Amino acid sequence: MIRRKLITILLLCLLSAIHPTHAAGPADPDTTVRMVWMGDVMLADGPGRLIASGGDPFQPFASRLAGADIRVANLECVIAAGGKALDKPWTFRASPAVLPLLKNHVDAVSLANNHAGDYGKDAFSEMISRLQQANVPYFGGGMDWREAHKPLIIERKGLKIALLGYDEFFPRVFEAGEKLPGVAWSEDEQVVYDIQQARKQADIVIPFMHWGQEHEPIANDRQRELARLMIDAGADAVVGTHPHVVQDTETYRGKPIIYSLGNFIFDGFSSIENNTGWVLWMDVTAQGVTSWRVEHARIDQQGTPHPLDN
Repeated sequence: MIRRKLITILLLCLLSAIHPTHAAGPADPDTTVRMVWMGDVMLADGPGRLIASGGDPFQPFASRLAGADIRVANLECVIAAGGKALDKPWTFRASPAVLPLLKNHVDAVSLANNHAGDYGKDAFSEMISRLQQANVPYFGGGMDWREAHKPLIIERKGLKIALLGYDEFFPRVFEAGEKLPGVAWSEDEQVVYDIQQARKQADIVIPFMHWGQEHEPIANDRQRELARLMIDAGADAVVGTHPHVVQDTETYRGKPIIYSLGNFIFDGFSSIENNTGWVLWMDVTAQGVTSWRVEHARIDQQGTPHPLDN
């Protein structure tokens, strides 16, 4: 722990004097791409039963989401038919039948979270295969360490946007290995390197983090330290999930940090805080994030979000 803090301090000192430049690309500087970010999307249990009966938990937000150029969500479950539940308090496995609906509403999913490996490595591998077959792009996880840390680069209107995903919440057994499938684990030195490499390939770089303390409305010191380190390394914004509640936001060096979007599609919670999430709207150009806002969602007992903002 002390070693990591010392390395982080050294990295911050080195990076604080550097103002990262954007990767050269063909995008018109005035071209705007609109992104929308959803928090935790869990398609098992209540949402899974709704889908199995012909319902669609995305439906109340469907027309809004359709207005975005890129739609991103944290996939807080494994999608597989096989595997065996691990010995942990909560395990989530969604039926592969949810994939067409997911593809209809989402352009990219992060796998970097503490439920992607709930049914073991075989189920995780099955999910990767099924996502590929369904043509649902993913990041923050893969069939090995290299794929898990590889940025997903999405091009819209000539603008290249790199998405990276990292998990900071145990169990670490979900981490990808040299020849093992799994998620990208958050290590400061590797995160900095990944961002710097992504900057060489894209105009915009945004990490999507799974971090923080559950049910806490304020980001902790670790989140703040890492978020600023990522921006110093070249990230244009930082977006987070995991606490199951929304958290505070801040602007660092002119770039937004949204610490937690809270839940989006999720059942099983009783408090209003857990059942209120944010949908994040973000406009980006070759110069970075030009504007952003959050839209409130109220989640019903089936796990379906409903817009609160008109």
